[in-house]
Amino acid sequence: MSLTVVNEISKVRELVKQYKKEGKTIALVPTMGCLHDGHKSLMEKAHSIADITIISVFVNPIQFCPGEDYDKYPRTLDADKIVAQHAGVDVIFAPSVNEMYPNLQKFSDLTMVVPPYELTDIMCGKSRLGHFDGVETVVSKLFNIVQPDYACFGMKDIQQLFLIKKMVRDLNFPVEIVPCPLVREASGLALSSRNKYLSDSQKTIALTISKSLFAIRDMFKAGIKDTKKLFDTGLTNLDKNVELEYLEFVDKDSFKQVAEIKSTTICAMAARVGNVRLIDNVVLEV
Repeated sequence: MSLTVVNEISKVRELVKQYKKEGKTIALVPTMGCLHDGHKSLMEKAHSIADITIISVFVNPIQFCPGEDYDKYPRTLDADKIVAQHAGVDVIFAPSVNEMYPNLQKFSDLTMVVPPYELTDIMCGKSRLGHFDGVETVVSKLFNIVQPDYACFGMKDIQQLFLIKKMVRDLNFPVEIVPCPLVREASGLALSSRNKYLSDSQKTIALTISKSLFAIRDMFKAGIKDTKKLFDTGLTNLDKNVELEYLEFVDKDSFKQVAEIKSTTICAMAARVGNVRLIDNVVLEV
């Protein structure tokens, strides 16, 4: 099947209606475009589990906070089409902002999906106020538009994945969330569309983010379960030019912060190298 690109909600719904009539299953991969190998792994997973793979390419304005990089976020639809086709994607849904949010004058006019405060007042949510409201709102809209059987999300955005899974349970969306492993460059740097903002020297500095997390994982495997000691290990491996936003340890199933690791725990970090905000994490398996 050749790749189809549609920009209107009504046309996506027409395609979905026909696929469902034919008894085909659908997997959705929500993206903001600027597709890289991390996205490719999600698309290939979707292609392997469903008859039809649909991806969205939409830079969602309501998940960007004031002063963030919405206006300069890379938009590369022509290149994205090539990546998507090679990954077996059937449909790209690439709507305009007005298509997704018709005649929206200000975000406060929009009906939003708002996750629990105690799950967003940590990690990325603490510094990006309202970010996850925007994420859950647009994902809810995409689920309603595409009606997928499966939706694939990467584990790099680990807090997002946790909140999306909870939203699906709480709001009874008939979709199975498929977590997909974090993908790294050969150097160890977590793949991100924002990596292209980094100069070569900044990439070398950014590599100490993953180096720090790997050192924490090694210490944990050696028997250290006190998160204060693990936190200190992480700090000693960060380049002095990395501006740490957070380094937190949360239980995988509850996302509550832990002082001593007694169950599988997520060690997650956000940091800035220059003006580029990067996130990464490792799973400490018990």
